[in-house]
Amino acid sequence: MQVASATVATTANSRRDHGGLLFRKMGGFSRRKPVLQMKQETPTWWRAWYEDESAKVYHVNLTPDTEFMECATLLLDNPELQRLDRLKVERAMRVLALCRAALRLLLSVRSGCRNRQISFDSSVRGKPIALVDGRPADMHFNVSHSGSHGFIAIGTHACVGVDVEVRASGRDLEGIGRLVFGPNELRLLGGLTGQDQINLFYRLWSMKEALIKAPGTGFSIGPDSCEIPELMLRGASAGKIRFQHLPLKTWRLLDLGEKRFAAALAYRLLHSPGPAES
Repeated sequence: MQVASATVATTANSRRDHGGLLFRKMGGFSRRKPVLQMKQETPTWWRAWYEDESAKVYHVNLTPDTEFMECATLLLDNPELQRLDRLKVERAMRVLALCRAALRLLLSVRSGCRNRQISFDSSVRGKPIALVDGRPADMHFNVSHSGSHGFIAIGTHACVGVDVEVRASGRDLEGIGRLVFGPNELRLLGGLTGQDQINLFYRLWSMKEALIKAPGTGFSIGPDSCEIPELMLRGASAGKIRFQHLPLKTWRLLDLGEKRFAAALAYRLLHSPGPAES
């Protein structure tokens, strides 16, 4: 088992008790003795997936695991625990706890601060942002999840977007595609059948989602308003793109998928002269 050293701090007995109630609600674990601060080897349910000079991506294991959930809830602050307690679906609770706890530890390591110094807010356009001691952190992040897989992307100085999609059959892929894909993408999709069509659909879908999420402007960018770079349609794993409404900014797009899921990362290039396509 992978382990990572972490300091898990709680400031009151009620918070530890709250975590115990959440686990009993989920079928859970016995109440532990309250302590004010605990330093332990924390089992990690995430691992590095991709890294370059601008961003790092982590895969989060969202498979049900009582030990992981127990550790994760100890890392959440009171508002997050209250939000967790309001959820009624076990998977939603697991996704929130495991993704948010992993994000907290990753951000604390990157920023050199303690977990308790980190909190979260939203930008004016609704994209979550990290705060350290109440001030915006010089880091950008994005989170996605599907099935038993989560992805966390962290960019040092660049806006990032990430998406993961577990492929599913039995959907009207061409019908959905007509709503979200451009002419070249539809042409490729219509030329395939069976698993090949499913694989392409989710590859394109994950890349579109990552691109839409990266600028932090929400769905004001329609998925049909930007086409995947031609080289990536031909099979390349990376490319560059510019949005029509942001012509001076270039975004890097990467295909991070594998046989279990489709996944993609997008981030803004700080220095991006020359054509967008590569």
